[in-house]
Amino acid sequence: MDMRSEDADFPVTRTDAEWRQMLTPEQYAVMREHGTERPGSCALLAEKRAGTFTCAGCGQPLFISGTKFESGTGWPSFDTPIEGALEETVDRSYGMVRTEVHCSQCGSHMGHVFPDGPPPTGLRYCINGVAMNFEPAES
Repeated sequence: MDMRSEDADFPVTRTDAEWRQMLTPEQYAVMREHGTERPGSCALLAEKRAGTFTCAGCGQPLFISGTKFESGTGWPSFDTPIEGALEETVDRSYGMVRTEVHCSQCGSHMGHVFPDGPPPTGLRYCINGVAMNFEPAES
């Protein structure tokens, strides 16, 4: 069990049982157990409409569509999150050192950030699509 699921340090907290009830098994594995979805498997990878990508765990806005770009990695990629939406931790799993990003409101694992993105930030937020929902902009 991921200890973050009951961590009172986040504004949105749920018990492990509540997370399991509200998330699909794949979402739970990614968001609460720090898993990774299969590359190319998420519908949000092809999402090109104007709108906002939000946390599937708490609904917090994470990225606006204008920051999304095609990285060729198989996961939705963004160069800039919405200010304050994500927090970073060091991930030493699988014999690597990476920077994990998680939702600042509920602590759910979103993915990782890498220093190989496009200008102006040079960052690539590589995000698991199952960890997000998409809200189209109103026309």
